[in-house]
This record gives sequence, structure tokens and C-alpha cells, in this order.
Amino acid sequence: MSISSVIKSIQDIMRKDAGVDGDAQRLGQLSWLLFLKVFDAQEEALEVELDDYMAPIPEPYLWRNWAADNDGITGDALLEFINNELFPELKELYAPVDRNPRGYVVKEAFSDAYNYMKNGTLLRQVINKLNEVDFTKSSERHLFGDIYEQILRDLQSAGNAGEFYTPRAVTRFIVNRIDPRLGEKIMDPACGTGGFLACAFDHVKANYVGSADDHQRLQQQIFGVEKKQLPHLLCVTNMMLHGIEVPSQIRHDNTLNKPLSSWDNDVDVIVTNPPFGGTEEDGIEANFPADLRTRETADLFLQLIIEILADKGRAAVVLPDGTLFGEGVKTKIKKLLTEECNLHTIVRLPNGVFNPYTGIKTNLLFFTKGKPTQDIWFYEHPYPAGVKNYSKTRPMKFEEFQAEIDWWGNEQDDFAARVENEHAWKVSIDEVMARNFNLDIKNPHVGETISHDPDELLAAYARQQQSIRDLRNQLKNVLGNALLSEAAQLEERAEESHP
Repeated sequence: MSISSVIKSIQDIMRKDAGVDGDAQRLGQLSWLLFLKVFDAQEEALEVELDDYMAPIPEPYLWRNWAADNDGITGDALLEFINNELFPELKELYAPVDRNPRGYVVKEAFSDAYNYMKNGTLLRQVINKLNEVDFTKSSERHLFGDIYEQILRDLQSAGNAGEFYTPRAVTRFIVNRIDPRLGEKIMDPACGTGGFLACAFDHVKANYVGSADDHQRLQQQIFGVEKKQLPHLLCVTNMMLHGIEVPSQIRHDNTLNKPLSSWDNDVDVIVTNPPFGGTEEDGIEANFPADLRTRETADLFLQLIIEILADKGRAAVVLPDGTLFGEGVKTKIKKLLTEECNLHTIVRLPNGVFNPYTGIKTNLLFFTKGKPTQDIWFYEHPYPAGVKNYSKTRPMKFEEFQAEIDWWGNEQDDFAARVENEHAWKVSIDEVMARNFNLDIKNPHVGETISHDPDELLAAYARQQQSIRDLRNQLKNVLGNALLSEAAQLEERAEESHP
């Protein structure tokens, strides 16, 4: 069976429906259908395993009872059932998380879900296509990975939805280097479709799980929060297929919508690619210290991560170049980061890693809470031989990171085995402080080159404009203070001459 062709067939059917407009709605429609089918497959397994099994949602709404029969209800009767029974019942389901956790997961998943399709006959055709994949069979369960990857590729092209996609090579490399372990609380505060969490789960399972009890313990240590409905629904589905029976710890919420001081600093591992280039809604900045307030999403998430990490907790974060060279509040946040954490490694990625969604250059920051930074190692990741840029048809591959993995060393001995080479160099915290925490440090082993890349030119222009703005503000402050001082002196003299 070609999963790609199944997904393409489903999308072709949806294009005929007057109610579905664009890739994002097609993906949203497919996501809740896929969720219910995967959920029911997991329910069938639990029925066999558990003696005291009780269905977490009313029986009529399980996939097997309304969708699994290809000759079942269709047309207006199907639309009537979905719009007036299925959705209202699941959205209003009474399912306290402590008494019916799997029911709670369903209710949360459907909180903002929507049936876009208006043609019940076409909807039946879509359902029948999904029925070609049987997730109760272990031989076919792995096919979800192919479906999921196909959905992610489509997400890349679905406008703003692409922000939830992190290339699998980057995800795997980060998790490989952070090395999450059994018993550690693992979190992605901006989890998107769950790529980092799924990769972390698989890493722990492959390297540290040796029994059924270990597997149950692992399920309890995965935490994620996603603000938007579509990626949240995909993330929950992804977690279920990876073996998490009750992914109630994947919350549909805005992580930043809570005072920073109210968080516990108990997270052992954070792996994340927070949204960057955007701004948060009004009022969110009030949850942060007055001198560190900003509406830029990436800056707020970096503060949050520093706060919630436990002592000796480890983090790896994808951040744009703007965070490295930015001034003002960004400088204060970077100062905080280097004082509270050991920012030991920055991997500088080349252009195109996130193509076609964005051409912005990005960096991978690795740090550990509890000890201030003494030295920062930089590693400039090169293109592989014969490659001048990444693209949708030529994405980055995990194997390209082997040089970094071989070079990495061990944090326990302060990375004593690391050596400088044509791609790697070390910068002391004193030099970073002298640069006013500007971390946009070029590779000293490479001569000055003139770039004609439009993204790099725009980034350079942005840096120049920021410097000009900062100088202008400093000048205003100096002149303003001088004028205020002169006015005060004049007022004092006037008072002395007219007692």
C-alpha cells in the first residue's frame, strides 16, 4: 500500500467538497478523523489487555461503530450524525482527567476541532480511504509514520501552519546530544505536532527501557503544550501511536499565558523549537519581569525555559540569528542565560534548513542550568559536498551531523576532548561580555566572504538598522538628560533671583 497515494486520494476527494477551503482545512479535517481512528485502534488493544476495561467515550462514537463499515451511513445521514451528535457529544463530554483520563484527551482534542465537509457522500469516501489502514495490526501500525511525515510535508506548504514543522534531522540530532533518560521530566513548551517529544520518547525507549514497568514510567514523563488546535491534535495522535496510552500531559494552551513566578523549576530536559519572528497577544508580557518584558515570542520562551529548568536540567533550543545579535531586552536575556546556565555549545546552521517555510538562518543552543557560562563552543555546520542549499526535495539529513557527534565530548569533564578545527572555535565569557553579549560570532578560521544571499543581506540590514535605532535612543537619552539638567539649573537661578 502506498501511504502517499492514500493521502493524495483523500485530499483529492476533499477538493471536491465545497466546505473545505485550502490545505490547512484539509489537514484539519483529516486530523480529527485520523485521531478517532487511531484512538479506537488503541481502545481495541486495551480491551484485550485490561480486565476492568470501560470505554472512555460512549460506544456509538467509537470509530468501529459508525465509520468502520464501508457500506455504513453516508450522505445527509452521516453529516447529521457527525455535526449534531458526534461533535457536540465529544466537545461536552464529562471526563475529569483523574477519573477518565482517556476521555479527557478526546474532549481536549475536539475542543476546537471542526467538520468542514458539507457533502456526506464525499466524507464517506474519505473515511473509506482511511479504513484501508488497519492500526490494530502491528504489521501496519508503522505506516502511521509515513502518513504523519506526509502530513508534515503538507503542513510545510500550508501557509503559517509550516511554523510547526522542524526538520527530522535537526530533531534527531538535538535529542541525540541531550540524551534524555528514564525518569527525567521531558518537556516541549511549544510542541507543535510533537516531533521533539516523539523523538525523545523513542530515544528513551530504545536506550533505557527494559520492562513493562519502565514503559509505563516513560509514558508519565512526557509533557507538551501547544497553543493551536491543528498541531495539538496531530501531537496527541502522534503520542498515541508512539505508545502513550493517555497523552493528557499534552495540553492545548499557551505556555506563556501564566506568570513566570508561578512555574516550578522541575523540568529535567527541554527540547524545543519555539515560534520566532512573531509577537504575542497584548498582556502576555505582563507575566514576565518588568525589565525583561517583550512581545517577541522567542525571547519570552527563552526566559521561560531558563526559569523552569531544574538544577542540572538540560535544554536545546532552536533560535534565529536575531536572538544572537539582538540588543536591548535580548541582551538582558542573554546575560541572564549565561549567568544562570552553562551555555556550552551553539551549533550554527546554514541557510535553507527550514526551506521552504523560511530562509532565516537558525542556531541550536545547548545549555545546562545551575552553573554560569565560562566558555562557549561554536560549531558552524557546513553543507555536505556538492550541496549549495537545502530544499524541499533535498532536505538536511541526520547523517550530516556525524562530525559534530564525533567532536562533541562530555560535559562532565567540561568538554576537555574538544579541539578547534575549521568548523569549531571557543569564545570565553569575558569576550562575550566585552561584545555586550552579541553572540553573532563569525568563524575565525574562515576568511571574510561577501555574500549575495538575499536572506543574509536582509539580516545584515536588520542588524545595521537596530544599531542605528539603539544609537538614536542613546542620543535622545543623553540630550534629554542634558536639557532636563539645564532647565533645572535655570529654574534654580530664577528662584534665587526672586526669593
